[in-house]
Amino acid sequence: MLLDRIPARSAAVLNLFVGSLLCVTPTVLIIQAGGNGDAILAASGLYLFGFTYLYVGINNLAGLEPEGLGWFSLFVAVTTVVYAGISFWRFDDPTSGVIWLAWGLLWTLFFLVLGLRRTGLTRFTGWTTVLLSQPTCTLPAFLALTGAYPSGAAPAVIAAVVAALLVAAAAWLARDITPATDRPTVLVKEN
Repeated sequence: MLLDRIPARSAAVLNLFVGSLLCVTPTVLIIQAGGNGDAILAASGLYLFGFTYLYVGINNLAGLEPEGLGWFSLFVAVTTVVYAGISFWRFDDPTSGVIWLAWGLLWTLFFLVLGLRRTGLTRFTGWTTVLLSQPTCTLPAFLALTGAYPSGAAPAVIAAVVAALLVAAAAWLARDITPATDRPTVLVKEN
C-alpha cells in the first residue's frame, strides 16, 4: 500500500485477519497467565499490533481518511518506548528493547505520513516497513519458538546495527530515481 504495489482494499482482509488474531492471542495468554503480572505485561504489547492492523483494515475497506490512524500511531509510538524500557530494565532482554525501538520508529513514520500527511516520507516508510518486518517479527518469533532466542548485550548490539543498516537501505531504496529527462526543466530566456 505504501509502495503502491497492493491496492488498499485488497490488503484490508488480511489486515483484519491479522488484527483479529493479534487481539485474540494476547487475550488468551492473559487469561492463561493466572495473574502473573510479567506474563500479562509481556502479552499486552500484542494489542498495539492488533488494534493497528484492525484500524488499517477498517480504514481501507471503508475508505476513511488516514489522520485517525496516524494519530493513533503516535500514541503507539510513545507506548513502544515504555515497552522498550520494560524490556531493557525489567525483563533484562535488551534484544527485545531494540526491537521495540525499531517498531517505535515505524509507528512514528506512520504518524508522520498518515497523521501529518508528510507524503514525502511515504516510500521511505513503505521500504522501512518491508525491510524491518522480517528481522523484528518473523525471525525473533521463530527463534523464540525453537528456544534459540538470543538475549544479552551482544545480540542487542547486533540487532541495533542490523536495524540501522536496514533503515539506511530503506532510505536508499526510497530515493527519487526519476530520470533526468523526465524532470521539469527551467526555461532560459535567450537574448
